[in-house]
Amino acid sequence: MKVIYDIETYPNIFTLAIEHADAPFRWFFEISDRRNDSKQIIDFVSYLNEQNAEMIGFNNIGFDYPVLHQLLRMGHSNALTLYKKAQAIIDSDFDKRFVHMVYPSDRYVKQLDLYKIHHFDNKSRMTSLKILEFNMKLNNISDLPFNPGTSLNHDEMDVLGQYNFDDVDATKKFYKESIDKIAFRKELSIKYDRDFMNHNDTKIGKDYFQMELERQGVQCYDYGTKGRTPRQTIRPVINLNDAILPWIRFETPEFTRVMDWLKSQKIKETKGVFKGLIAKVKGFNFVFGVGGIHGSVDSQVIESDDENIIIDLDVASYYPNLAIASNFYPEHLGEKFCEIYKNLYEMRKKYPKGTTENTMLKLALNGTYGDSNNKFSVFYDPLFTMKITLNGQLLLCKLVEYLMHVDDLNLIQINTDGVTIKVKRDYLSQVKDVSELWERETGLQLEQVAYSRMFIRDVNNYIAEYENGKLKRKGAYEYNLDWHQNASSLVVPKVTEKVLIEGAPIRETVINWVDKYDFMLRTKVPRSGFLALGDKQIQNVSRYYVAHGKESLWKWLPPLKNKTEWRKFAIQSGRTVQVCNNIEDSEVLPIDYDYYVNEIEKLVLGLQ
Repeated sequence: MKVIYDIETYPNIFTLAIEHADAPFRWFFEISDRRNDSKQIIDFVSYLNEQNAEMIGFNNIGFDYPVLHQLLRMGHSNALTLYKKAQAIIDSDFDKRFVHMVYPSDRYVKQLDLYKIHHFDNKSRMTSLKILEFNMKLNNISDLPFNPGTSLNHDEMDVLGQYNFDDVDATKKFYKESIDKIAFRKELSIKYDRDFMNHNDTKIGKDYFQMELERQGVQCYDYGTKGRTPRQTIRPVINLNDAILPWIRFETPEFTRVMDWLKSQKIKETKGVFKGLIAKVKGFNFVFGVGGIHGSVDSQVIESDDENIIIDLDVASYYPNLAIASNFYPEHLGEKFCEIYKNLYEMRKKYPKGTTENTMLKLALNGTYGDSNNKFSVFYDPLFTMKITLNGQLLLCKLVEYLMHVDDLNLIQINTDGVTIKVKRDYLSQVKDVSELWERETGLQLEQVAYSRMFIRDVNNYIAEYENGKLKRKGAYEYNLDWHQNASSLVVPKVTEKVLIEGAPIRETVINWVDKYDFMLRTKVPRSGFLALGDKQIQNVSRYYVAHGKESLWKWLPPLKNKTEWRKFAIQSGRTVQVCNNIEDSEVLPIDYDYYVNEIEKLVLGLQ
């Protein structure tokens, strides 16, 4: 049995809304001055426990369940006590909320948290349920109807109960969107007799790698009176000369200059230390950074033809294979690390893409490098991080240097794990020869694909069309987005693609676009501020479209320190909008097609 649930807490009311995950059955409980369902809640949770049920929520492990657990532990409660517990969680620092977490062994009912599964508990991916309601194209986006901390009257309590079920409905919809992820975790948990259910993808990979290390006798933790602590290699200073492979040599002075500069550096921090490090070779800028190298031609349409072809050369599983081939490993884990890394890579190739095993092994291979720079991880060794990222960049420069010996070859792009070139078809054999030379020297493997066309704004924003007609989209041209990304105004990249690929007319295509949700944008403000349509305050997360009307949308934020005036910012400056948190309001005002046409032209005309 699986149930979806959500709670709401105010000083004088606590509500718990529950719905069966696979059937239209609902339960509602309230603790307030008009009723106290403490016993009924405890009895229902006991029933769930007897049924070996799962309670599914959104941030329920971090918020909803700790509040509910307090009630279950006390045996009875009032609304104010539960409200104070909720506020203690909300007011705690992001990195310290774990102190309120209830460990799995102490929970009365198993918890499944969609927030954690999708890694929304990462600061760079944090996403609210309201944003998901927008991204899922729900008909109604309802924000909290009353300010937190307000004492509600009985009519307002009834409104709160309905809002509580609105959140359950949204959570249930997102649960349905997450079925494949949940099934994957369940299969892993059964196969390896370990609870992966609330792991994000990266954590699954890291934990599996760690399991393999421990299985083969590599100690990952030290144990003492304060519990276990991850074994790590702490380096107060990192000499980058120790990171760079000694055999790398360049004939290009600019590449040599960059490498010599890197070798001379001693760093204490691995983030943001290479800003502005650029090598300019034959008019092409190679931009180096801790995360990888990048560079691209700008504002161009490049096409293959009978004489020339666009080739993309990517290094297969670049960072894992670089560690394997070069014998790079976190010092405290020893050379066994590389042996296991290689075994996992070879094992993955035995399973078809899309299988549970292939996916899990891919996560294990890719997640480990990133965690080598995580100060809380058993993989932490910043020198290992720098060995991977620095040599990864320099070896790609070495590949470029070899390719420059091929006649009539032009570099289009270089990125973290590969290069894109345009070359005469007659010289493809030379490309093959220098690629194989590079592979022999590095122990790495290049994967080659051909593009028929590329529409490039810059290195982070482009469309590449494969010879078979499939498309690779990046940045502003992408519309198949992850859940944490901003899915505003999808009509812009969708129509842009039709214009570039099919030659469709811009304005006519926009005017005839059928999906009205693709015209929608969203905006939000923190609870310390507010949104206003004209002079009327609206909810803090709102959906709108640019329309022919009279009212503009404004964001109001509190005064800065030592200031008294609130700050006012225009949203869609100079234009008017229609707010439609209820999608029925999308018929109120006509769409301002000029706005969307202008946005599309920015992506199209700059390439022509």
